[in-house]
Amino acid sequence: MAHGVRATTRRRAGGWWPYAVPAALVVVTLYVLPLAINGGLAFTDWNSFHSGIAFNGLDNLVTLQDQASLVNQVRLTLVYAVTASALGNAFALVLALALERPTRSNHLFRAVFFIPVLLSPLAAGYVWSGLLDPSGPVNQVISLAVPGFVEPWLGNSDLAIFLVAAVDAWKWSGFFTLIYIAGLTTVPVELKEAAVAMGAGRWQVFRYVKLPFLAPAITFNVTVTVIGAMSAFDIVMATTRGGPGSATRVLNVLTLDQFGNGLYGLASATSLVVTALVIVTAIPLVTVLRRREIEG
Repeated sequence: MAHGVRATTRRRAGGWWPYAVPAALVVVTLYVLPLAINGGLAFTDWNSFHSGIAFNGLDNLVTLQDQASLVNQVRLTLVYAVTASALGNAFALVLALALERPTRSNHLFRAVFFIPVLLSPLAAGYVWSGLLDPSGPVNQVISLAVPGFVEPWLGNSDLAIFLVAAVDAWKWSGFFTLIYIAGLTTVPVELKEAAVAMGAGRWQVFRYVKLPFLAPAITFNVTVTVIGAMSAFDIVMATTRGGPGSATRVLNVLTLDQFGNGLYGLASATSLVVTALVIVTAIPLVTVLRRREIEG
């Protein structure tokens, strides 16, 4: 009897291997291995001007550091990430509060607002590129109130980075709305009813009852939006291709330009900088947000 129990326990203890190994192989093949290869190539002189590949130490990173435009592109990447995260989460939270109740109409609106998530980033970018064109629908609608109004929205170097980030926020806000709605469902009904019975208004109910229960959802959404926006590429290429000038030339667009110029080692070094920037930003961000969850 005891022998049978021990045998069953051993079988159960080893039963996770058939599931873990394939998943580990996928992660290693699709993520770890490419990252390791890219990390190695970042320290080589690989380019299209000669056939050999030689180790050149930190030369690529020194070259990047010497480029005056790199600081500006890091700044643009951070501005893009902060703007996309702030707009996306604010819009998603407002939508979640508006569509919190599980009514038939709210289910319909949830599905409608989720449609942009199903679009590819390129498709979303092309849609908004057409809408914001000088002869596009946005200007045509505004010109009804302001005759002759024409604004090259994506051609405005002061506005372009914020508009493209807003497109990014619009693209993903439906997904983050569902995350916030899921967080709102964890709020006990008794707490909300007690707060209302004590005379609390909508803001007080949100601030002191709902918001603490939304902390895990906020941590997830903010972290994912910041990391995703710092790796932005598709939407930027579909809307502005890094322009006008270099007004939206975020780091991943710089990587593409370097690769297109045959500077493969330098492009690998730039992508390594993107990875490092994401890690350096994400770790303190998650730490602060998790501490906020604990402190309430």
